[in-house]
Amino acid sequence: MRAIAVVLLLLIGITNYLDRSTLGIANTGVAGELGASASTMGLLLSVFSWAYAFAQLPAGAMLDRYGPRRVLGIGLLLWSLAQAAGGLAANVKQLLVSRAVLGVGEAPTFPANAKVIASLYPAERRGTPIGLLNAASSIGPAIGPPLLTWLMLGFGWRTMFITVGALGVLLAIVWLACYRDQGRDRKTRAVTLREWARLLRFRTTWGMILGFTGVVYSVYLYLTWLPAYLERRGLSIADTGFALVLPYLAGTAGTLVSGWVGDRLVRRGMANMTARKIPLILGLVLGGAATVPAALTPSTGLALGCICLAQFFVNAASSGGWALASVATSERMTASLGSLQNFGGYFGGAFAPLATGILVETTGSFTIALLAASAVAILAAFSYAFLVRRPVPAD
Repeated sequence: MRAIAVVLLLLIGITNYLDRSTLGIANTGVAGELGASASTMGLLLSVFSWAYAFAQLPAGAMLDRYGPRRVLGIGLLLWSLAQAAGGLAANVKQLLVSRAVLGVGEAPTFPANAKVIASLYPAERRGTPIGLLNAASSIGPAIGPPLLTWLMLGFGWRTMFITVGALGVLLAIVWLACYRDQGRDRKTRAVTLREWARLLRFRTTWGMILGFTGVVYSVYLYLTWLPAYLERRGLSIADTGFALVLPYLAGTAGTLVSGWVGDRLVRRGMANMTARKIPLILGLVLGGAATVPAALTPSTGLALGCICLAQFFVNAASSGGWALASVATSERMTASLGSLQNFGGYFGGAFAPLATGILVETTGSFTIALLAASAVAILAAFSYAFLVRRPVPAD
């Protein structure tokens, strides 16, 4: 069941990020066909994150109450149908609705990862599988640009949307057929609303909520605007599709290294919370630092290299955040705490696409937008360092 769970969750996570990437890849084509300005495209890119963020609040409690099999399976089916519907949108309003439903459907994905890994692995071995599953956030965007660009150039952006949606429907069927919730998931007492709300009484919870904003802000800025950024620097659509592979390969390496480092530190005697925080905090600080030269250099090659470094470190921080969620409270409340952290990340991070669109439209460049992302990442590191100190007690 460990092998089945990890393989299926990785495939689901990759598909999750393929869905998110479609609008970024089709940015220029969608804007031209639907008559959307840069700020309108920023809104389209941001509405997903707002819907995703608020859907986190019930998603975690539902996962802890009903189990990952049903909740993730239904969510996967819902978001895949919404993704396909986006390919049929006749105007901006219809596409806006499909993006919002996409966000609601995708909400259980990463809390489900934390829940499943917490039920299958002991605490000292959770970092590596969580790092592997979190690598979906960079593997998806890595394979997405050439694949999605090929689909878009060959068949149009609408066919691209529908094709990725159909892939998700197939995966939903496989997940529901193959995965079974673990015995202790089925026997554990259901989480009540009072217990869920109690999590908000602790400083650690708020530190995780605020800190993950810096992770998601940086990840989602690059996910949604990097294609347009590289095109503005003079790359063709086809060249951009292949250039995008490099930052996301770097991000994949960052997630894997982060999980391995955290597990290694635990095996050497470090406390679980501390071991998970080290790659998380260092990733945010170094990722923010690497973004500064990317914003200021006139060289496209150097900018791309700095973005690769930023993606490595920020994705290492993302993996560290989910590893932290798996050990920061009892296994019974893992999904609830993880979803609260993810809510904070995506509520704040949702402003990245919109703020970037407004800043680009106002200033005519990405410089200020990238410098802002650097500052957000470094501030988030302070939140984890000074607010997240002790595990959240189970009772």
